[in-house]
Amino acid sequence: MYSIEMAYARMRELQDLANRSRAHQPTPAPRAVAKLRLPRAKKS
Repeated sequence: MYSIEMAYARMRELQDLANRSRAHQPTPAPRAVAKLRLPRAKKS
């Protein structure tokens, strides 16, 4: 039987794996990040 505890443990495992793989990625260039933060132009 698959218990809540087993599901939770698996979720934590996957989360740790995701965090580890994210930590190894280089940070995006500041210009690319600034571009993402720009507010969208309003369409009239």
